[in-house]
Amino acid sequence: MKLALILADQLSDNLATLRALDRQRDLIIMAEVLDEACYVPHHPQKIAFLFSAMRHFAAYLQQQGWRVFYHAFDRQSSFTSLLSVVRHGLHVQQRAGHNVERLVLTQCGEYRLQSAIDQHWSQQLGIAVNCLDDDRFICDLATFRAWAAGRKQWRMEYFYRQMRQQTGLLMKDGEPEGGQWNFDSDNRHRYDNAVPILPPLPLPQDDIDREVLALVAREFPQHAGQLASFNWATTRTGALAVLAHFVEHRLPHYGRYQDAMVYDQPYLFHSLLSPYLNCGLLTAHEVCVAAEAAYYHGQAPLNAVEGFIRQIIGWREYVRGVYWLSMPEYGQYNALQATTPLPAYFWHGNTQMACLSQCITTTLDNAYAHHIQRLMVIGNFALLAGLDSEAICEWYLAVYIDAYEWVELPNTLGMALHGDNGLMASKPYAASGNYIHKMSNYCQHCHYNVKTRTEHDSCPFNSLYWHFMQRHRERFQRNPRMSMVYRTFDKMAIEQQQALLSRAEDCLIQLENL
Repeated sequence: MKLALILADQLSDNLATLRALDRQRDLIIMAEVLDEACYVPHHPQKIAFLFSAMRHFAAYLQQQGWRVFYHAFDRQSSFTSLLSVVRHGLHVQQRAGHNVERLVLTQCGEYRLQSAIDQHWSQQLGIAVNCLDDDRFICDLATFRAWAAGRKQWRMEYFYRQMRQQTGLLMKDGEPEGGQWNFDSDNRHRYDNAVPILPPLPLPQDDIDREVLALVAREFPQHAGQLASFNWATTRTGALAVLAHFVEHRLPHYGRYQDAMVYDQPYLFHSLLSPYLNCGLLTAHEVCVAAEAAYYHGQAPLNAVEGFIRQIIGWREYVRGVYWLSMPEYGQYNALQATTPLPAYFWHGNTQMACLSQCITTTLDNAYAHHIQRLMVIGNFALLAGLDSEAICEWYLAVYIDAYEWVELPNTLGMALHGDNGLMASKPYAASGNYIHKMSNYCQHCHYNVKTRTEHDSCPFNSLYWHFMQRHRERFQRNPRMSMVYRTFDKMAIEQQQALLSRAEDCLIQLENL
């Protein structure tokens, strides 16, 4: 017989592991363990979501006739790691007289666990370990490796075009729908109240959800974030309902407003599907097909559908390829030598900067913030202030419900912090307060003045932007996409330059109190 381990991000009935098993003979192991819940201080909603989704999935497998051994979380248990639970399951089967020939599992989503499995588990278990490719993704790692080979620069846009051709999504007679690959220029609008913002689909909770929420509240009170607003589907049926709700109500406006930010409106027209994609309750292909069908049925415009599909078969697949092709070295990069400790408000959200307060608070309240909040507010601030890159990456991994290292690390270290020396992005995503003012209404609620740069109450982003550019001038001034920035600074009067840098120095000194 075979043992199989199914992880919390592998809750798919089309998982490669299941196809390799005999439903009548083999045993599936699933486990909630302390090591996985606490290797970073995961948001309580993330822990609750995964524990509940795992329990629901285990029950589904049992209903389908699979044999499942499920280890529920117990802080007093001696089984604190996945390996210890597998070893226990193995010994139980061997004592019962079963000849266990191998352990089967699908490739993990994080290098730390995968490397431990590859290097140690077979020897420590005394049986073969068969690790299968995760074919739920559209681009397998061999294909990405072949695409990346020989390229001087990796750029998502060209990878995305190959994925469009490979999948046939939004393609007509070998050409992209609408005559162009990318409609991003139509997707950068500030929210203008032209259409109402609907609340997310309310999701009922069952006994499993309630039991898990009580468990997490009791066992993880020290983890930052709260459970009160938990509104996540923990079954495939629920995830499909969220997908249908998005396609009908949000997708038509997603494109135009995908970069917009609105005070006290954390969700806008975003799909809220990434947790389900990343844990396996939905597949990338079915989500993209649903969006594409909305376009062909006249239910959503091309710019919205193309922008949404690009996020999935473009960015999502691309960052996975970058991660696995670049690890473990990638996780050690800190190209800009960013070492400033995280201010305390990253754990409570109490700062006078309205944009940062809004984005951190919604993160702690909901285990969620949309991509512009993550990149252009929180990430931008971390970049400009030189916050410790390892600490920021750990924070992002901990607080977001959809975060697994394969997707979090390239987006944070590469895109937000430019810590990978330009592997992910040709220039840093640095911006002054003007970008936030343009794309949101945060500034009208702020203690600071976004329209000034050097006064004591000037928006910190405005001076920190120029301070960042100057302290990294040697690195960036020859970048053709940034030469205008340095020409602009050099045209300023010396007194203005000094005032900007002085204001920024004050902000950095007073970072905890901004």
